[in-house]
Amino acid sequence: MWPPDPEPDPDREPAGRSQPRAALPGLRALLPARAFLCSLKGRLLLAETGLSFITFVCYVASSASAFLTAPLLEFLLALCFLFADAMQLNDKWQGLCWPMMDFLRCVTAALIYFAISITAVAKYSDGASKAAGVFGFFATIVFAIDFYLIFNDVAKFLKQGDSADETTADKAEDTTHSAISCGSGLSPGFQPPKRIPTLTLTEDPTCPGSLSHAGLRSCTF
Repeated sequence: MWPPDPEPDPDREPAGRSQPRAALPGLRALLPARAFLCSLKGRLLLAETGLSFITFVCYVASSASAFLTAPLLEFLLALCFLFADAMQLNDKWQGLCWPMMDFLRCVTAALIYFAISITAVAKYSDGASKAAGVFGFFATIVFAIDFYLIFNDVAKFLKQGDSADETTADKAEDTTHSAISCGSGLSPGFQPPKRIPTLTLTEDPTCPGSLSHAGLRSCTF
């Protein structure tokens, strides 16, 4: 009789199955973080990407296919900024002015979507063009909200910088006054009394009735 076969180890897995599980963390690293997608900026970027893609598809299927380039470019730009913000590339590449680039992207997108949406609704009569115009109006609203929030953030940042500069200047001025007071032996905040000029008149004994002041003499007879 042949000896019984050894039972397979349940903890041991085939070599072919371990590779996909090892590759899962690498694939998840390319996906945006859930916390960012749940934030306001993440939702706006997702809405911009989705609306741009739907508008692009509607223009492809409509008679207003001349306008499909604009939603395609906005879709690619929104996707790039979504990936950059999710991967925190703005912290790694600080040489680029990310807020200004994002602000200009949203302003131009809102203006372009508003213009082509009005043209698509007013000039073309097919249903795909009408749908593209409606989704374009929704995209205009989303991009307008985005650049409004970016403008508020930049304004707050600039105000904080100005207040910090004023506080630093006030501290430097107080430090200078304290150093001068300590060097002269006076207490901080001490102001020397003002000198009042006095006029002294003296009588010259050699000339009766004469008055002199600061070396000037006048003699009366």
